[in-house]
Amino acid sequence: MTVGFRGDVAEYYAKFRRGYPEQVLDFLQDYFSLTADDSVLDLGCGTGQLALPLAPRVRSVIGMDPEPDMLRLAHAAASQREVRNATWVLGADTDVPALGTLLGRGSSLAMTVVGQALHWMRHDELFRDLLPLFRAGGGIAVIANGAPLWLQDTAWSRALRTCLEQHFETELTASCGTADQDRIRYAQALEEAGFSDVRSTTVSYTDELTFQQVIGGLYSAIPAEQLPGIDQRPAFEENIRRALPGAEFFSEQVHVSVLAGRTARLDAHQPRSEE
Repeated sequence: MTVGFRGDVAEYYAKFRRGYPEQVLDFLQDYFSLTADDSVLDLGCGTGQLALPLAPRVRSVIGMDPEPDMLRLAHAAASQREVRNATWVLGADTDVPALGTLLGRGSSLAMTVVGQALHWMRHDELFRDLLPLFRAGGGIAVIANGAPLWLQDTAWSRALRTCLEQHFETELTASCGTADQDRIRYAQALEEAGFSDVRSTTVSYTDELTFQQVIGGLYSAIPAEQLPGIDQRPAFEENIRRALPGAEFFSEQVHVSVLAGRTARLDAHQPRSEE
């Protein structure tokens, strides 16, 4: 089952979705003791924003997504960046057991990352399905790459939310897995599924967005069936432009939250000493 991130939405996703700070990748490498012999799974990989920068740090990356257009663009981005150790697989969280059968007993994963996509999945079942696929010390990292553009504590974000609620005639309150209560719920689910040493960390920075980046990020988050048609977009954008404060750039505080849990470790996979 897809969630509507196809066609033009996928194109906007590839162009405008932000990447992940190096500090996040460093945390993952240290926490899971990733090496050049490891394989990782990026579930709900989108167009490769997380899979591609992870690829140089491991032996292989599997990017898995239910949207063919996302995978097509991820494959194109991998080719452009000359990433040759990424494999793109059509599938959703419910296909993880089948993926485990395909990998076999000798191909245990070091890590599964889920970036800004867990809110589309049945996380309780997913965590249980993933547990047997990991090598010792492997596990899951759930990453929230900042709050939605329309749910931030700034004047322009509140104006954007009001404009969107009027346009779509609905209240926009869904946090997309980025709220504190979401992280608490996911942490409890990881522990209940059998993962241990559950940790969280946050990397924060400030970004300055142009109006076109705001629009592009917005279009990347609207399901295809609700995305304004090409002929409707100029009026839609002008309506938003009038609603936002008159500024060239829109300041955004981005808080990238990482929640991770792992299996029991063997000596060969012990991480560097921690204080």
